[in-house]
Amino acid sequence: MNSEEIARLMATYSVSPGIQVTQTGYRLELARTWQIPAGARVLEIGCGQGDMTAVLADLVGPDGRVVGTDIAPPGYGAPVTVGDSARHLLDGPLGDRIEMRYETDALTDDVGTGYDVVVLAHCSWYFASADLLERTLAKARELGSRLCFAEWDPEPRRADQVPHLLAVLAQDRMDETDGNVRAPLTRATLLAALGTAGWQVEQVGDVDTSALQDADWEIAIALKEAPDGLAKELLRQTARESGNVPLPAYALTAR
Repeated sequence: MNSEEIARLMATYSVSPGIQVTQTGYRLELARTWQIPAGARVLEIGCGQGDMTAVLADLVGPDGRVVGTDIAPPGYGAPVTVGDSARHLLDGPLGDRIEMRYETDALTDDVGTGYDVVVLAHCSWYFASADLLERTLAKARELGSRLCFAEWDPEPRRADQVPHLLAVLAQDRMDETDGNVRAPLTRATLLAALGTAGWQVEQVGDVDTSALQDADWEIAIALKEAPDGLAKELLRQTARESGNVPLPAYALTAR
């Protein structure tokens, strides 16, 4: 399927079709970079609404299987909850190759073993702490033979990416129970954590985020919910009302 066809399987397509197609297209490029094989058994940690799950399910084909896990309860998320989004996806043509488990922590709950691929796509900053992420990466080493990972890079390449970074820094000061971004790590710190967890990185490279809307979303959250401070004040002075440029991101594979 192409990005439009996969996006139509998501519940949020009916709310914001253009945004959903863009987000799905980005994840499709990630998965192609990772070279997810047909027939693979995939564990996705931090599946959220299932944007990446749908792409993975399409690529593994009818003989593959994708198990998505997330610690969030089914009622989390807006304008569509993660539970409603999952039900919508499972009712579609890819549903028979997908399982989605909410209120599930891959570090402590039984999610199975023997996966061909473990995926963490833009979820690592949402972990409650860097230590928790590092322990989850070590656990993933026991669950699967290959890791596919993607995350924002908190080092702007351009001046107009700075507001997105300021939004991240402002949220990083929020209480861990309230914040969206909780443990933003640099690329170098993440690569070191992978080595400690026993993963050997095969390839790592930049991915194009220019079409994504995430900078606007994170800026809106920070301006509304983050505590006052220098990062938030600078954010007020530098952010646009819309069309803010997202930070760069990187993707990697490891064994």
